[in-house]
Amino acid sequence: GWTSYTTLALNQYSGHGVDFYVLGLQIAGIGTLIGGINFLVTIINMRAPGMTFMRMPMFTWSAFVTSGLILFAFPAITVGLVLLMFDRLFGGNFFNPDAGGNVVIWEHLFWIFGHPEVYILILPAFGVISEVISTFARKRLFGYSSMVFATALIGFLGFMVWAHHMFTTGLGAIANTLFGLATMLIAVPTGIKIFNWLLTMWGGQIRFTSANLWAVGFIPTFTIGGMTGVMLAIPPADYQYHDSYFVVAHFHYVIVGGLIFGLFAGLHYWWPKMFGKMLNETLGKWNFWTFFIGFHLTFFPQHFLGLMGMPRRVFTYLKDQNLDMGNMISTIGAFGMTIGTILFLVNIFVTAASSKRAPADPWDGRTLEWSIPSPPPEYNFAQTPLVRGLDAFWIEKVAGNKGMTPAEPLGDIHMPSPSFLPFMMSLGLFVAGYGFMYHNYVVVVIGLLVTFACMFLRSVNDDPGYHIHEDEIEDKGVKA
Repeated sequence: GWTSYTTLALNQYSGHGVDFYVLGLQIAGIGTLIGGINFLVTIINMRAPGMTFMRMPMFTWSAFVTSGLILFAFPAITVGLVLLMFDRLFGGNFFNPDAGGNVVIWEHLFWIFGHPEVYILILPAFGVISEVISTFARKRLFGYSSMVFATALIGFLGFMVWAHHMFTTGLGAIANTLFGLATMLIAVPTGIKIFNWLLTMWGGQIRFTSANLWAVGFIPTFTIGGMTGVMLAIPPADYQYHDSYFVVAHFHYVIVGGLIFGLFAGLHYWWPKMFGKMLNETLGKWNFWTFFIGFHLTFFPQHFLGLMGMPRRVFTYLKDQNLDMGNMISTIGAFGMTIGTILFLVNIFVTAASSKRAPADPWDGRTLEWSIPSPPPEYNFAQTPLVRGLDAFWIEKVAGNKGMTPAEPLGDIHMPSPSFLPFMMSLGLFVAGYGFMYHNYVVVVIGLLVTFACMFLRSVNDDPGYHIHEDEIEDKGVKA
């Protein structure tokens, strides 16, 4: 499984698949960590004039807190992966009980990362839902300050609940109680978000576009996942639920009902801005309903299958255990989800073949991105906008302005030059990873030399970039 528990992940029980896991996650983790730092630095230092922290869109706040989680969560899994790599590749015994190793240490290192990872996945979806619901209710997001507080609190509490995955390992009553209480506590800021989304819609002029259907469908679906999470936070009850299909149902209500619903909402919402074409609304709604109904048919019965004793991570089950009907319904639902996904792919091809262009602001949006053309030019804004409050573009619309008020005169725009060196760095790490996996240290050295040579060249090369001149901006018809 994705948890790669030791000792099952050691050489005597597992093949090269775990080596792929160990090395691939370390390499991918480097990129994720650098990306998180990049987002943090960008949001702190490069906001538009007037864009204070309490004027940032909720999606930006979600990205900010998510990046902070990445910064502190990924080092823990990196330590665990390095120790596991030493056990597998260099004869270490960190997780070998026969040689004094401790397998529970892996569980701690994994879940100190693994539970914040759940919020790394879901917080951006929360940000998407906040943007979509506010736009299609034609109202300012209810309780913006409390939403910011709730987002930050979820990020903080996310580091205090990891051992609820380990209630059955024998941590003791005190540890189980503390982690159970912390897990219940994290439901409070999540509940704040749920009620604020509902109150944003209350009294609004709601338009049920495809994007908004996904956002509205997200709310009850994720709420069910959150409620079963509180059930799992009770240590005595968790002894029954643990490693059963009840946990499978909970996990998918949170990740599919949360992350995937949020992803679909965001894709339908920002597709015209990204690609300059509108996704077909009819296909989008069929995509939603088939996937939504299929999802609940698939995973809702699994709560009861788990309570009836069906363990997770099995590919079959015995007859005459009263498990047949629930599994049959789940299978039918999975076909519904498949049809919904296929409809989305069809929608992409239909949209790509269409010659109709999307306007700059198809949804009557509230945030800065809707003030520039669809898709945006490479420089984004011809002039840096002046932000005069929350929902900056909406403020300009209410004031009767056609676009954003500029914070600077029109002039040349400095752009960075493209470079192939980052790709070559990644390629070098890829080659080195294969060398480690098959104990071919010549290949390892070659791969690392390529990576470090690219880093050196990137460091010493003074890239002057290039300029897009004022007359070129005007020729492209971008209104300042």
